[in-house]
Amino acid sequence: MQFPPWTRIDDAARLLHDGEVVAIPTETVYGLAGNAYLPSALAQIFAIKERPTFDPLIVHICEISQLADIAENIPDAAYALAKAYWPGPMTMILPKKECIPDLCTSGLPSVAVRFPSHPVAQEIIWKAGVPLAAPSANLFKHVSPTTAEHVAAQLADRGLAGIVDGGPCKVGVESTIVSLVGEPTVLRPGAVTPEMIAKVIGDVKGKDCILFDDLVDTAGSLCNAAKALIEVGGAKSVHACASHGVLSGPAIERVNNSAIQELALLDTIPAIDPALSSKIKYLPV
Repeated sequence: MQFPPWTRIDDAARLLHDGEVVAIPTETVYGLAGNAYLPSALAQIFAIKERPTFDPLIVHICEISQLADIAENIPDAAYALAKAYWPGPMTMILPKKECIPDLCTSGLPSVAVRFPSHPVAQEIIWKAGVPLAAPSANLFKHVSPTTAEHVAAQLADRGLAGIVDGGPCKVGVESTIVSLVGEPTVLRPGAVTPEMIAKVIGDVKGKDCILFDDLVDTAGSLCNAAKALIEVGGAKSVHACASHGVLSGPAIERVNNSAIQELALLDTIPAIDPALSSKIKYLPV
């Protein structure tokens, strides 16, 4: 398809309800949205992005009450955080309901949920009448888009049904991710900081998390930092998060033998077979 003309909000909502895939604006980055209840729509998202299916998707809602439609056993901490920071750039990971297909969560029993603050995104979700799975609207391993033009440049000829122009994204980076499955843990920092989360729900794991903008091929600095956190910093376990770079076979082996308990990667890093390391997982973005 040719863009512009851009897709109208009402048309986008209808297309999404019917199982098509449409790029929509949020305050963080543009999302490649599809009906979160339909495996066929989810499959289109993965195909358009060329994203591996072991990389889970974030589900977007437009009211806090909708949280109970897709998650179960929701702790009080989730509602406290929602009241404090939703709508906004914070994603919570919670136990999923059976209505959310395994394809959306990469077979995990938990689901990532966010309530975006962008008024256009909220209106589209409301009019579509369904929660929307919406990873960043870019090709896998490419830069996340912050304008409709960025989306069109990457995806216009890849089969999506529409692009809604909501102007430039105000935040411009992916959302904070906090897991509330077990001990509260910040898996990815963002505009909502670990300190902000701790003010609402108390202690949250994160001080033992290493954040790398660039993951060097040897992974030496990363592994040494993990060792130092335990030996010098007193951390009981170490989680690492990286957004750019590559991991070779020897580097993965070094991670396996290191003090790192879990290495979380964003989809800007080339896909790695999870079978190579039980420590490596991809974060939903």
